[in-house]
Amino acid sequence: MARHPSVAAEPADEISAAQAGTLPGLFRARVARSPDAAAYTEFDSGSGQWRAQRWRDIQARMARWRAGLEREGLQPGDRVAILLRNCVEWVCFDQAALAAGLVVVPLYTTDSTEGLLHGLADSGARLLLLEGEAQWRPIAARRAAIPALRTILCLRGGRAADLVAVADWLPAQGSDAPDQAGDPDGLATLIYTSGTTGAPKGVMLSHRGILFVAEAVLERNPGLRDDVFLSYLPLAHSFERVVGYYLPIMSGGQVVYARSIEQLAEDLLTARPTVLLGVPRIYERLYAAIRAKAARSRLAAALLGRAEALGQDRFAAAQGRGPRPGPWARLQWAVLRRLVSARLLGRLGGRLRMAVSGGAPMPAQVARALTALGLPLVEGYGLTEASSAVTGDSAAHPTPGTVGPPLRGIEVSLGRDDELLVRGPGLMLGYWNQPERTRAAIDPDGWLHTGDIGVIRQDGRILIRGRLKDILVTSTGEKVPATDLETAIGLDPLVEQVVVLGEGKPFLVALLVLRSAAWMDLARRLGLPADEPASLRAGAAVAAVLGRVAAALRPFPDHAQVRAVSLSLQPWTIAEGLLTPTLKPRRPRLEARFAAEIAALYQGHPGFEGGGAGGRPPGPEQNAQRPGHPGA
Repeated sequence: MARHPSVAAEPADEISAAQAGTLPGLFRARVARSPDAAAYTEFDSGSGQWRAQRWRDIQARMARWRAGLEREGLQPGDRVAILLRNCVEWVCFDQAALAAGLVVVPLYTTDSTEGLLHGLADSGARLLLLEGEAQWRPIAARRAAIPALRTILCLRGGRAADLVAVADWLPAQGSDAPDQAGDPDGLATLIYTSGTTGAPKGVMLSHRGILFVAEAVLERNPGLRDDVFLSYLPLAHSFERVVGYYLPIMSGGQVVYARSIEQLAEDLLTARPTVLLGVPRIYERLYAAIRAKAARSRLAAALLGRAEALGQDRFAAAQGRGPRPGPWARLQWAVLRRLVSARLLGRLGGRLRMAVSGGAPMPAQVARALTALGLPLVEGYGLTEASSAVTGDSAAHPTPGTVGPPLRGIEVSLGRDDELLVRGPGLMLGYWNQPERTRAAIDPDGWLHTGDIGVIRQDGRILIRGRLKDILVTSTGEKVPATDLETAIGLDPLVEQVVVLGEGKPFLVALLVLRSAAWMDLARRLGLPADEPASLRAGAAVAAVLGRVAAALRPFPDHAQVRAVSLSLQPWTIAEGLLTPTLKPRRPRLEARFAAEIAALYQGHPGFEGGGAGGRPPGPEQNAQRPGHPGA
């Protein structure tokens, strides 16, 4: 793969939404405008080499997929599903299906069998493209649940009776038939929601809505001619699909497909991206790793702390929000930039001009710290029902801790309980086959009720305070933002996963999954055998963890403190149905799965027995004195 020492500052050759008309129209316009420019790069496991492909190469491959779909006898409007990791074939299939007037249904490769069956059955998909036979076996066992599915294409392998090998199915000659997707307002794709509290809903998005959002994002932060995107978030996610796939077609940027999450650190050094998309958890883990490494010595911790403080002062001055640092501060920064900041940016390839965070709110502490250390962080907010992006900060004038102002052409307002309302051309056409839920989501005035709690500042920038459905109401009537507490607790390097509970109860408790390496270190310091399950229930361990939780929740009021914890080393998984494909906890399922552990956390506490709300819940110090304090 070619390595570029710097990024050309030439503006991208952007294609407008009006010029594109539809998504296949966008692709066709890009091929015509930049036929010999690098489009996609991916790793060829056969040769062990990274291989770049031009737009004209992608067009030729897409035409073969189009010819194959034409032979299937599918009609415009039929649904076809795709269950692949991010790769060039994903793009070719998607573009071929869209050009044929078909509706693409992307599925998560990490989803549970139940989730995959729901998407296939609910959408009535006629054709499915998947990676290999292993993906098909659990689905095949329940084939009767998806009667509409006729053809199952297998990209690799395909010996099972139901499967058709793509190598045999794909015609040698491509199709040059005209696009069948002529209506910009027509249905382009069904993207299923994560289903945190119920069955996932199929969000219907139009060509116009997706193109509108991609163009609005580029208007806020224009692309550059030599931009390189590293793609690793699932293309089944609307954020990656719109901003990491359709937007680079619009701007002419190159996309490099990472080999896997496990190899992401190495691929960052190889691809050296200029634009990186990530969800907050990625950046949180990056910051947690920096802090954990610095914590190994007092000197490293002091250097990191000083670098953050100086970096914040420099950032404030650059934004006109503070005085210019003096000579001594500038001298210190010259040293710390090499020791701290340059190492951080070097781990990300060393060429980043924009690191975008979307998909969920990022803790302000993390955003400010990473920005101070030199990461060019841009935060945004969106949801699938709005074609991914609603707001976005400017890379030139970011405000860490906010998700920026609304994009051009999008209106926002606050409804009851400070629910964020959104209106604009990017809104969904509705939920597939669910008109009642559509009416509940979009009111008669055209406002989409997001379910997110927002704050609109005087400068127009927006803060997201959590989800309405994640507000816990205790038996004392206090309202607690569980997501905010979970985010604060999750910043501790000891914590891998966390969910805070307490709806209708006199106080809050938490289920915690600990990181194995961090737990081993803590257990050793406490004199406990780390490999014995009983150690997780030991009074010393519980007291230590409760102390760290209390420190994390110090900014929150007394009624928002966690009073008891259940500890485990066994991560919650998508396959168990405890996480959504986007790794969000399914709170009702977690409560059902760990009902006994949760009940044990409340057992014997004042104010809980008999369902009463009287009495003061115990503090961490009281729980710490109970050697038999329950754990997972």
